[in-house]
Amino acid sequence: MGGSLRLVEVTLENLDATPRCGIKNKEHEGYRRKTSWLKRAMKQGLKARVLLTEKSIQCGYIEYTPGRYAWRGVEADGYMFIHCIWTFFKSVQGRGYARRLIQDCVDDAKRAKMLGVAVIARDRSWLADSRIFLKNGFEAVDAAPPDYQLLVKRFKKSAPAPRFKGQWDKRLRKLGKGLTIIRADQCPHTAKFADEIAEMARTTYGIKPRTVELKTPRDARSAPTPYATFAIVYDGQLLADHQISRARFGNIMDKLLG
Repeated sequence: MGGSLRLVEVTLENLDATPRCGIKNKEHEGYRRKTSWLKRAMKQGLKARVLLTEKSIQCGYIEYTPGRYAWRGVEADGYMFIHCIWTFFKSVQGRGYARRLIQDCVDDAKRAKMLGVAVIARDRSWLADSRIFLKNGFEAVDAAPPDYQLLVKRFKKSAPAPRFKGQWDKRLRKLGKGLTIIRADQCPHTAKFADEIAEMARTTYGIKPRTVELKTPRDARSAPTPYATFAIVYDGQLLADHQISRARFGNIMDKLLG
């Protein structure tokens, strides 16, 4: 697994030949949704690169876009914004590939004459933690509960810093009563998690959920969490701010409903 690796830029021309965050089955709902999403986002300047083994197994990824089109709860105009970065398999990690992916993003941001590069990091699942960015010249400029950090690498110290949107509780209350599932196709795995949780809510708890599909970057930036692209909310209370399993959802609901 640690042999010859290829870093491939994802383009409209080779889109059908590259995996979707580990998903290779083109009939998978998440694959299809993410592909359509990428086609739209690339027209707005999004770029992505996949790290592949010699057998074309995906073992790394980075995705970034101009900040005005970020699918996170941030204000980052003028910056390049990283949605996702990850490397998989221990044989790949610790070999400088994450650093290389970040540097590719930095170089693209400089060519586009942007203010710098921004990213959200956290200690929990589905986002990278802050250490890899801090090691590569980023600094923390804002925070949001429970453990989100907004990091930035500014090309000029005088550049205005990006910030979180804030007002999370107010956004949660706007969703009203009942169970709401928020999802977006920025992550191809949200389809599976959202569908399974919706089905479990109906069959196990007799609750008819409302699903909110985030269709645009503006929708995502108005979401009630910094991560934006997946959340579960019940009666204005945030139950999950990232993808969770059916079992985890069941545990939360059993505790909540007694």
